[in-house]
Amino acid sequence: MKLEFDLSNSSFTLLHCAGLAGLWMTLNQLGKENAVCPEGLHWQLSDRKVILDWEGNDKTVLEWLLKESFQINDGLIALRGLDSQTMRKDAQVIVHQGILGTFLQHTSTHKSTGTKTESLSLGEGDREIQVTYKSLQSYAYQDFADNLCDKNGNLLTKSISIAGWLSPGAVVRHVAFSSDTSFEEPPENAFVLLFAPVACYYYILRSKLRDKRAQYALVVPEIIDLAKYAQYRQNQHLRYATYKDFHASSLGDAGLKFLTLESTINVAKGFAVSRCQVFTLGTVAWATQQKTRTDMYLVEASQEICQNYQICNDWLRDKTVESKNGGFVVTSFARELIAENLARNQPWYSSISDKVNSNELFKQLTYERGGLYQVIQKVKSDEREKLFVKACHEAIKFTYGQISEQANRRREVPNFERETVRIRTGLGRCKNSDTFREFITDFWSRAGKIPTLQEHWEELMEFVMNEKNWKKSRDLALLALASYKGKGTTNDTDEEQVDEDLIDIGI
Repeated sequence: MKLEFDLSNSSFTLLHCAGLAGLWMTLNQLGKENAVCPEGLHWQLSDRKVILDWEGNDKTVLEWLLKESFQINDGLIALRGLDSQTMRKDAQVIVHQGILGTFLQHTSTHKSTGTKTESLSLGEGDREIQVTYKSLQSYAYQDFADNLCDKNGNLLTKSISIAGWLSPGAVVRHVAFSSDTSFEEPPENAFVLLFAPVACYYYILRSKLRDKRAQYALVVPEIIDLAKYAQYRQNQHLRYATYKDFHASSLGDAGLKFLTLESTINVAKGFAVSRCQVFTLGTVAWATQQKTRTDMYLVEASQEICQNYQICNDWLRDKTVESKNGGFVVTSFARELIAENLARNQPWYSSISDKVNSNELFKQLTYERGGLYQVIQKVKSDEREKLFVKACHEAIKFTYGQISEQANRRREVPNFERETVRIRTGLGRCKNSDTFREFITDFWSRAGKIPTLQEHWEELMEFVMNEKNWKKSRDLALLALASYKGKGTTNDTDEEQVDEDLIDIGI
């Protein structure tokens, strides 16, 4: 029997290509270890192809290959293609949890022996977190040879139905018409899909805008060179990362984090990983009996997007705080908003006013005012946008100064919070260009003389008065309010206390 797989196969999706990369990595690792193969089994690996050749019974060879490829180590899924057992324990656990949270969500796909708890490092002074996971006895990949071969042990020649765990999201559309709406693949393609979990990547999602339950993002890379991707997937950032590094605030954040594991865009070019597909799986009301793709992005690593994301990631970091069970990861809300826009190739601040539509969400955004201020200064964008934010910062400063002066005369404590709420709710009432122009001219006029506005009057008026720009201006004004650093803003100690509060409310 001879099987030849090529990345150029017109029937291959991104997941198939990931499976081919996983097969390449697995065979390469078996070769490094000088594994004792069934007699007559050989393989050839190139940048875009994998060729398998063997003599004898097909099922015997496939059973051996799957047994060697998909193992269990101390209850954890151990993938030969990743050389899992030599990885840092954090990485082993996240691969295990990620596969169970995406490919193998249904309990019928695995047998558990109970649960285990591990203390994993969060970095930052050796903080630890207690992680509980299912301990497995077996899982579906290990004995799939039965599905690929007939009763005589020969590889099937007709297409077979593909279960959702083998190709997440590819499910029966109508249970009453399963034979007509099921997803089918040639057995060779199904064999390739088995190895997709080896090449894919997984992140724990903790979002302020989504369901607060921990979910998993499945990252499927676009692979154009099998050897280079194998090197990318085995780099030190993935093999020896801490548990904190496996958290993301959104699908866009997960995709961009994966594509920018190194500090420059040159890595994506050098390792031939410039795009990836990221999606989540869950249960929807109209199909509770199966797992469905609940969201999906195709994220591309252009130079500007990656540079802006790196700035965002540098200044808007996740935090680790203490809780009853050790450490706890709180993901950045500001990075969630920005990364979602970058992943969709939209302006980095787009629609923030629509998403941050309550006092609670705005308050959470202001917890990161220091990092948000730095992002505004450093991100690559239209210079008029930065000037507009600067003018708004000055207007806020002068407005707070007036409040402070009036309060001092009355020997009262200045109420900056009330003015902040007034500005935020005023922005919330802006529903068209006319209402926004009315708001911004009133806001600026109340503040008095604004140096940046006076110096760049023509540029800013052209920007603000353009009917097409009113939503952009509203978003930037809200960001200016959230990132303003001056009187009436919280200090670093307050921000740490806020993180403790997040634990109490279950975020």
